Amino acid sequence: MTLPNHFELLGRDGQARTGRLTTPHGMVRTPAFMPVGTAGAMKGMHWREVRDAGTDIVLGNTYHLMLRPGAERIAALGGLQAFTGWNGPMLTDSGGFQVMSLSELRKIGERAVTFRSHIDGAMVELSPERSIEVQRLLGSDIAMQMDECIRLPAAPEDIERAMQLSLRWAERSKRAFESAPEGYMLFGIAQGGDVPELRRASARGLVEIGFHGYAIGGLAVGEPQSVMLAMIEEVTPILPFERPRYLMGVGTPDDILEAVARGVDMFDCVMPTRNGRHGVAFTRFGQINLRNARHADDPRPLDEESSWPSARSYSRAYLHHLVKSGETLGAMLLSEINIAYYQRLMHDIRNVISEGSFATFRERTRREWAKGDIPARS
Repeated sequence: MTLPNHFELLGRDGQARTGRLTTPHGMVRTPAFMPVGTAGAMKGMHWREVRDAGTDIVLGNTYHLMLRPGAERIAALGGLQAFTGWNGPMLTDSGGFQVMSLSELRKIGERAVTFRSHIDGAMVELSPERSIEVQRLLGSDIAMQMDECIRLPAAPEDIERAMQLSLRWAERSKRAFESAPEGYMLFGIAQGGDVPELRRASARGLVEIGFHGYAIGGLAVGEPQSVMLAMIEEVTPILPFERPRYLMGVGTPDDILEAVARGVDMFDCVMPTRNGRHGVAFTRFGQINLRNARHADDPRPLDEESSWPSARSYSRAYLHHLVKSGETLGAMLLSEINIAYYQRLMHDIRNVISEGSFATFRERTRREWAKGDIPARS
């Protein structure tokens, strides 16, 4: 049975696409960047700033939310949107990646993964069925299948084992999702590491099962950008053209530009807020480290042409002072500046795809990043 399609393609420029994804909690413009609110909060930012920056959809994390405060508790309180105050679309990941990356003691079996909670040490079991149950309790608009993600480099036999297990878990995830109300979506996740034939086999297997959308997982986990892009090129021609494509955990603005050029529609990454907490801003000049002494006496704003007020209103000297002093406000300001930069980039990408000038925009943007920051104040 063909699943309903809630995605509408609005324009193309080469392989780059712009579209619209309709969810129970609102519409998502694509290409879209999803800021990561891991535990039901955006670190250092209020939800209104996230929305004002141009965000349509955010990401929550099944692993963290099932451990604390608990999926059943969130459901009793009205679901993730009501619980958090974010009244827009949400995607939740399956929890599989966090099990692999955060749990020191874990056992992977055909039926489920058992692991020790990083919070209190309790043993927890997460199966594809339980992952979908948790995501349905959370009430996310888009749920992800349970998968096994392994870090690269890895032995081909380990990559194949994880990919085949993820395909079997994809079938179970889909069966568990069958009772979800109309309009909610489940995405499959293509695995296969850096092995082209495994990537293709995974993509073909997922298409045969059938999902509302398709993600490319297991990338940005230690491999060079060239490998990541090569794997995207293996997978996207196999995925249904009319369905949304999501590159998980990616990434830098340059990663996003290059992936959009290869037909990807959705992205998520902790980088904007994480870098903001460490004193690094994303701008049209590239990344700027506000810890550097060159900013200490500079009265100029971070970017006088930015559309985001905080990038225009505060001096580099003040931002430098906040970061060096460890003031929370520094992390807050740089986090919102970074989210706003990412969302402005996505806004511009959507516009230039519609206009048929994506390639020109891509090269111009990369040249601006390559030129670097404005000269230091003499």
